[in-house]
Amino acid sequence: MQGNGKRGTVLVVGGGISGISTAIELAEVGCEVILVEKAPSLGGRVAQFHQYFPKLCPPACGLEINVRRIKTNPRIRCVTLAEVTRVSGGPGDYQATIRRQPRRVNAKCTACGACVDVCPVERPSAFDFGMSTTKAIYLPHQMAYPLQFAIDGDVCLGEECAKCVSACQYDAIDLGMQSETEEVNVQAVVWATGWKPFDATRLEPLGFGRHPNVITNVMMERLAATGGPTGGRIQRPSDGKGVEAVAFVQCAGSRDENYLRHCSGVCCLASLKQVRYVREQYPDAKIYVFYIDIRAPGRLEDFFVTAKQDEQLTLIKGKVAKITEGPAAGDLVVEAEDALSGERVRQQVSLVVLATGLVPVGGGGVQVEAGLLTDEDGFLLDEQPQGALLAAGCAKRPTEVGACVRDATGVAARALHYCTG
Repeated sequence: MQGNGKRGTVLVVGGGISGISTAIELAEVGCEVILVEKAPSLGGRVAQFHQYFPKLCPPACGLEINVRRIKTNPRIRCVTLAEVTRVSGGPGDYQATIRRQPRRVNAKCTACGACVDVCPVERPSAFDFGMSTTKAIYLPHQMAYPLQFAIDGDVCLGEECAKCVSACQYDAIDLGMQSETEEVNVQAVVWATGWKPFDATRLEPLGFGRHPNVITNVMMERLAATGGPTGGRIQRPSDGKGVEAVAFVQCAGSRDENYLRHCSGVCCLASLKQVRYVREQYPDAKIYVFYIDIRAPGRLEDFFVTAKQDEQLTLIKGKVAKITEGPAAGDLVVEAEDALSGERVRQQVSLVVLATGLVPVGGGGVQVEAGLLTDEDGFLLDEQPQGALLAAGCAKRPTEVGACVRDATGVAARALHYCTG
């Protein structure tokens, strides 16, 4: 979309790929945009990926271009480490409350890293799903925007330490920084709140959290990423060894009345993509995919057909019953019933990857005077009681990155209807 006329203001809740795309589309046709992200930087889940299908591009490809568009567009104001707590009013005239947590690092930061060198406190990295650590002061990730460090106030020793303050020659660290609240007036609100991974510890028979070599699909993305905890090497968390056999367990918690009733849509293709990760590093590894149905809609069927050509890949139609320790240290035994042959399968592997589903974030806990409608699974409905309250991307259905970008364009066009300047 292109345009030059001045329009109103839109609040976009969530700075992942859907929120970023919506914000850019709106700003480039003249809208003012307030883009609110609860993390210290933009990028959302996509920033954590190694690649996304079907082109198998690294996230840096799209994020770099979009960040440049944001940086050069004065109509977009990014508010990170922040959450929208309340929205009241009606179409064309909403009042929203934004609460911003203290970063404790100001805009003078050059990301030089001198502060990290002297910080004595380590913390698990949420970005790497606990598979690595950072200091209490940290850069969110390599592609972070804004390119500023942040301080985890829950673990920072504060003024009693203050080594980072002394080490910073740019006066960029303010340990006394406090949270702030502001009120904004906007004409429309777009929820691009995305999703969160299903908690695999709830799947007790599958052993996540009990067996270190049982990981989730999102953890696999970080293992394969060059900026991840192992520098891109896929290895067993228990001992750092390579893998000889890997099992991918589909629908781990999904399509199950006890957990997630919905199909998360992208998990099948994500696992087949990760099969390629393994194959690139381990040409002789045995790979097993345990599935209920392989869902590869539309053009993604070609991706599935290509994956099946791997002669070392075995597809087993059967729901995994349990995962136990194998006879060799660190190995695992995956047990399932092959629905096609009727035979019970006990497969020994080096690593298990659980394809956990997408849990909707919905309204993200925002108190909305007009209310927000969700479906039975918790995703926001496309049609809300007030048309100026909109949802984009995975906030309303599980979908892949390309579809999120396309959807964001449509949502931006709908939001424009309420932005009359």
